[in-house]
Amino acid sequence: MVTIALVGKRNARVGYEFQYIGLSHDCRECPLKNVCGSLEQGKIYRVVSMRDKEHPCRSHDMNSVATVEVEEMPAEIVVPRKIAIEGTIFTYEGSKCDRHNCKYYTECNIMGLKNGTRLKIEKIIENVDCPDGRQLSKVLVRW
Repeated sequence: MVTIALVGKRNARVGYEFQYIGLSHDCRECPLKNVCGSLEQGKIYRVVSMRDKEHPCRSHDMNSVATVEVEEMPAEIVVPRKIAIEGTIFTYEGSKCDRHNCKYYTECNIMGLKNGTRLKIEKIIENVDCPDGRQLSKVLVRW
């Protein structure tokens, strides 16, 4: 499903992917906050087409946003291998790992994804070589 969104002018191009982290403090008084706020926090989106309209914006470095059409993308996360089965629906519980220098840290600790969120595994990507010896797999999920 395609959704209308506003993206900073610098990044407004077909194929650009981003994770929506929510509205900034500057957005509270903006008349366009409902367009920016229509995306779901934590989800990954890809720009699929451009519209001709731009708007001023105090939150972006070029002080402008472009109107685009986006589609939701699955997110790459790392889960225990025992639940890494395509089609499985499970309840997300964040990692208790604190190895910030691990190459899988961001996939184990997804920004904006809250504990208790129901996720569906769409695809298994690969097994993960966890430095702590845990049996993990990288998967694509949607919620």
